Amino acid sequence: MEKLALFAMLEARPGKEAEVEEFLKSAQPLAEQESGTAAWYALKLAPAKYGIFDTFHNEDGRNAHLTGAIAKALFARAEELFANPPRVEKLEILAAKA
Repeated sequence: MEKLALFAMLEARPGKEAEVEEFLKSAQPLAEQESGTAAWYALKLAPAKYGIFDTFHNEDGRNAHLTGAIAKALFARAEELFANPPRVEKLEILAAKA
């Protein structure tokens, strides 16, 4: 079971919802290439609220993701797409059902 995770909370700028959704969908192939990322999810939480949830087997995988292509693209487009800077939280998974 993966024990480490990240959760990024994202709020689209008004009128940018479709662009945010396309951006998140376009990141999926990049996540597939990350050997240290066990699972990756792009989420729509509400009409303008989105999230990214990922899990990792170890801290090296999590750190690689935080400095990888998805994170770089996310922060490079943050001002254009999001009402607020992305908030990324490091999580510890206590229990799960796979």
